[in-house]
Amino acid sequence: MNHTTEMMLEFHTIKQQMKEYALSMQGKDLIEKIEPFKQKRAVELRLQETAEAQAIIRKGSVPIHGLSGTETLLNQFNKGIVLTQQQLEAVLDLIEGCGRIKRFMKKQATLGPTVSSYADSIYDLKELAEKLRESVRSGQIQDHASKELAKVRKQIAILESRIKESVYQIVRSPSKSKYLQEPIVSQRDGRYVIPVKKEYRKQFGGQVVDASASGSTVYMEPKVVQKDQVKIAELRSDEYLEEQRILSMLTGHVEGCEHELRINIETMAHYDFVFAKAKYSEEISGNQVKIIAEPALKLVEARHPLLGSEAKPLTLDLGHRYQTLVITGPNTGGKTVSLKTAGLLTVMTLSGMLVPASPESEVGIFDTVLTDIGDGQSIQQSLSTFSSRLTNVIEILKQSNNRSLVLLDELGAGTDPAEGMGLAIAILEQLNDMGAKTIATTHYNDIKTFAAEHPDFENARMEFDLETLRPLYQLTIGKPGQSQAFHIARKLGLHPKILGNAHVRTYGEEVHFESEAHQDLQITSGPERKMEKSKKPESTLKKGDSVYIPSQERKAIVYESVDHNGNVTLFIDGEFKKMNHKRVKLELPAEELYPEDYDYDILFETVENRKKKRIMEKKHVEGLKIEYKSEE
Repeated sequence: MNHTTEMMLEFHTIKQQMKEYALSMQGKDLIEKIEPFKQKRAVELRLQETAEAQAIIRKGSVPIHGLSGTETLLNQFNKGIVLTQQQLEAVLDLIEGCGRIKRFMKKQATLGPTVSSYADSIYDLKELAEKLRESVRSGQIQDHASKELAKVRKQIAILESRIKESVYQIVRSPSKSKYLQEPIVSQRDGRYVIPVKKEYRKQFGGQVVDASASGSTVYMEPKVVQKDQVKIAELRSDEYLEEQRILSMLTGHVEGCEHELRINIETMAHYDFVFAKAKYSEEISGNQVKIIAEPALKLVEARHPLLGSEAKPLTLDLGHRYQTLVITGPNTGGKTVSLKTAGLLTVMTLSGMLVPASPESEVGIFDTVLTDIGDGQSIQQSLSTFSSRLTNVIEILKQSNNRSLVLLDELGAGTDPAEGMGLAIAILEQLNDMGAKTIATTHYNDIKTFAAEHPDFENARMEFDLETLRPLYQLTIGKPGQSQAFHIARKLGLHPKILGNAHVRTYGEEVHFESEAHQDLQITSGPERKMEKSKKPESTLKKGDSVYIPSQERKAIVYESVDHNGNVTLFIDGEFKKMNHKRVKLELPAEELYPEDYDYDILFETVENRKKKRIMEKKHVEGLKIEYKSEE
């Protein structure tokens, strides 16, 4: 999948939405790097892990670690940088988080055997965790991290206690009260001071450490505690050096477990990635579809994931009975959405995502998904829309093979209709010769005719309500769409004379249009006659002929000869089915199989229906009816 395909199918938007469910930057990075797999087993494994994760989150929350700060941490390893207390605590938090997910996934082995097995690669690192737990807490190094640190801090505590007692005695002394601005004790730069009136600083005795903004108060360290304060400063220096030694030692222990920590982080990031996929799957009502080896596509009740409740279900089949599907229909009728839905769900599935489609759907392995959808005009290169899109199509032709899914929207549009139609047919035929599986949308009637006659092509249409003049956003396979411009114009009140003139210029024959209230169109070309839909295709097939269907490898009997659409009605396994006459081959004509006056009802009717027919020929019976099963 190239960048053009990702943008045209809006796969990048899917990834952005999925990122919202990831807790870690590493998980988000894995989502950003998602691409379709080309191996069936790889796709099945990714789909399986997503489906298992979906089942797990339906039972409750999963203890995923956010991995905050771990990326910076890994970059500092073995560079002579001592880890801070906060970073060491982050390591401890990671180890404990990995322990939680490991214990959790062990309990999910039955529900998610694949996804739970990933936790087996997590290292416990109990010894390192114990060292960190004993040494750091709440961003501070603990007293018992070393004997020397405990000794120094004990000495500091004794001196601080003695200094406090001395200072408070001074504050409580009646003889000193007149010198004080307030009878309180505070600290400045870690030294105990008393607020003294400026004019009494010499009588008070001691060292001025600070002064108030107005200058009327000075904060003095009493002379009696100065020696102890100096001693504390020395001990603080010893404390700092010992803390740095401890941090350096702990950093060494952590770096000694670098490999194990990297594996743990990668595993946790993958869990974050997998469960983000699962959460997004829940959001879009995603299901696990079947993966098949051949490059083919069968979507059942599929919906575009970005349209939410507005998405209309789509059902289509490609690559089994035909290689190219030509979709026709009105503008804004859903042709492009159908195209994007097929392409996007294929890319999502091959990337290991669950998709909003029936589990009966099947997605084959495609090496490439290539698209030309929408306006690809390039202002920088000063190319027209047609030139830009044709450049893209030429690139598609270069990259296509028999394992390509090609999606083409309004192929040949933007230039002279006759030439555009010719180019479109030639391009589609070339793609078919290359074995590519193609879905194309078009307005050209000749492409519909070409598709109806070609055994590797199939027509489809987006349904349109002729009464309300609104699209139904429903795809029907096997039937080409009809141009509704004249019908819509008449419904909207365009004058019949203008419509008649338009029909002459379009089709070269006269048509008498009546007002919208009269639904029958009268056509004259020489003598007045009824309008013919199209010239009936030539075919020698007739009722009773035995035929063979190569694509289905089975036989059938002709029930009705070819109609104006080129379809012949066949009787297959007790059901009637319409099929293009070019897709069947005559085996034995009817005259070689049955007598001249043979009653074909014996072939096509059940005994019960033949009885009903005889009764109906004699009299009317209320409620009596004959029902037929048909397969469209």
